[in-house]
Amino acid sequence: MRPQAVLPNALAAVGDTPLIRLNRIPQAEGLKCNMLVKCEYFNAGGSVKDRIARRMLLSAEKKGILIPGKSVVIEPTSGNTGIGLALACAIKGYRCIIVLPEKMSKEKVNTLRALGAEVVRTPTEAAWDDPRSNIMTARRLKEEIPDAVILDQYNNLDNPTAHWATAEEIIEAITASEGPSEESSLNAGMGTSKSGGMPSVDSSSILGQPGARPLTPEESPELTPRGDGNLPAPSAVSTFASSGLVDVLVCGVGTGGTISGISSRIKRGDHNPTCHVLGVDPVGSTLALPATLNALEDGNDGSYKVEGIGYDFDPNTLNKALIDTWIKTEDQESFAGSRRLIREEGILAGGSSGAAIAGAIRFLKGDGWEKFGSKEGVNVVIVLPDSLRNYVTKPWLVEDAKEETHVY
Repeated sequence: MRPQAVLPNALAAVGDTPLIRLNRIPQAEGLKCNMLVKCEYFNAGGSVKDRIARRMLLSAEKKGILIPGKSVVIEPTSGNTGIGLALACAIKGYRCIIVLPEKMSKEKVNTLRALGAEVVRTPTEAAWDDPRSNIMTARRLKEEIPDAVILDQYNNLDNPTAHWATAEEIIEAITASEGPSEESSLNAGMGTSKSGGMPSVDSSSILGQPGARPLTPEESPELTPRGDGNLPAPSAVSTFASSGLVDVLVCGVGTGGTISGISSRIKRGDHNPTCHVLGVDPVGSTLALPATLNALEDGNDGSYKVEGIGYDFDPNTLNKALIDTWIKTEDQESFAGSRRLIREEGILAGGSSGAAIAGAIRFLKGDGWEKFGSKEGVNVVIVLPDSLRNYVTKPWLVEDAKEETHVY
């Protein structure tokens, strides 16, 4: 994790996101491998796309493509790259115009507007080369607006290059020992007593007056002091079997920058050239190989609700040669996967994260069972692009949640 320090601005809070081990989901699915999720919603703007937005903008400034105080940034996007760029433009002072399809969430639009971006919506059903599409609309705006620049996440090599740092973080976490348990927070920031244990804490200094009544009527047994006035020591750091390598990498695929950048670094000789890379592509998209995987069943019009992954063209930032296996996911299983992450693991993940989890489970229980899913110590890293922040008003988020109650 990033060392504690005063950061110069919010762009410095991009990266160094946590790698978290799942527990209940793999146990429920009978999987023996380690399922480790890279939680990219810890980035400053809330998604994995903050990484590429920062690199593309700073690189364009360095090359003289963007001129502070003059250039206008335009970008066609599914939303998250737009949010990352709008955040960077807010910090740097650029005018920012984001063009995105109508299906993208209201939460994304409101976040963009709050960051000062101008938002242009386009028909969801428009193919990429349709004059009404977000890509073609952005290109038209670039020609009409003086000093406009499209940083172009679909063709800009700073997109995949940004994810070498993501890969380095994953490798560092995998090769390190497991971090402290959740109980370590009992000791955090409290210092130590002369005897080396926890210092005795006067409750009046916290509650405001001597003998003040706690806000909760019952004492928490975890916080009950021992006879020496110290809190009980947290349990020892848990350990788990590990190969010390990224054995499987799972990513949803959109522009392809994330999966291409991370896998190109992980597959280098100094880590794991045999890492198995699984690309997750929604039904209705045409990215997967072999192309027969993209065939639609009768009655399926090819539309899908999950956001941020899948396209009807191959972006130049996607290197399919790095992907060993493709798996197609349906909306229903993607959203169910997201709800499981939230409810069973406390991971506040969005829809494309659910797609990655659903695809990973199906692969690990199917074709990947013998080599990966059934093996203790195998590390399966799954990239979770964003959080539920972008989808809180979507019906699928609470589809099977408990009903709320009211007191009158």
